[in-house]
Amino acid sequence: MNYLWAAGTHQGRLRSNNEDAYAPEASGRGPGPVTVMVADGMGGHAGGEVASRLAVDTALMVEGTPAERVTKANKVVIEAALREPGLAGMGTTLTLAELGPDDTIRLAHVGDSRAYLLRDGDFEMVTDDHTVVAEHVAAGRLSTQDALTHPQRSMLTRVLGLSPEVEVDEIEIDVKEGDRLLICSDGLTNMVPEDRIAATLGKASPEEAVWTLIEQANRAGGHDNITVVVVQVIT
Repeated sequence: MNYLWAAGTHQGRLRSNNEDAYAPEASGRGPGPVTVMVADGMGGHAGGEVASRLAVDTALMVEGTPAERVTKANKVVIEAALREPGLAGMGTTLTLAELGPDDTIRLAHVGDSRAYLLRDGDFEMVTDDHTVVAEHVAAGRLSTQDALTHPQRSMLTRVLGLSPEVEVDEIEIDVKEGDRLLICSDGLTNMVPEDRIAATLGKASPEEAVWTLIEQANRAGGHDNITVVVVQVIT
């Protein structure tokens, strides 16, 4: 299976720095295996930037299943915080997709950086947010609509860097020609409605979709860093 991918990031309109990290940083085209990912860091001073960059770099370098690579990234983030007191409390989300040569995409996911699949006009979120609000929605205590504006919608329940043991969600998708995978930080999904994201993803090339979505998030307020990776399955 072959893939066409593009990625980009922007600090947004209100933030002075960018705590997101992603891979690959250049657009490309080729057969699997290819790894794409988005990490959204958090922490005082430079902590968020350090955590997200460490997570992405580690996951790129180590071998193993996607989940094993994310688990190793968690270990490296924790060790860095222990060595540097100024980085204490830093953490990061990480959503990683391994584009396989066998018509399969394997994902490993911690946090609220989302992955979506667009297929034949159907747009589906394939990851679950690890947030307080998402747990309330799943338990029936909060409606999906109310969750969009809830003050705790970005409060994470699972993140890299908090504990030596982290539960990693594993997802496997059988893909076909024409499918599109989107991985993004919440700087996009908190600003742009899903129907608009789907419309943009469906009518533009991966490169065009990346920068159009980033522009849409900034036009809507750009309250956070925005990072977008788009992958198209091709023959």
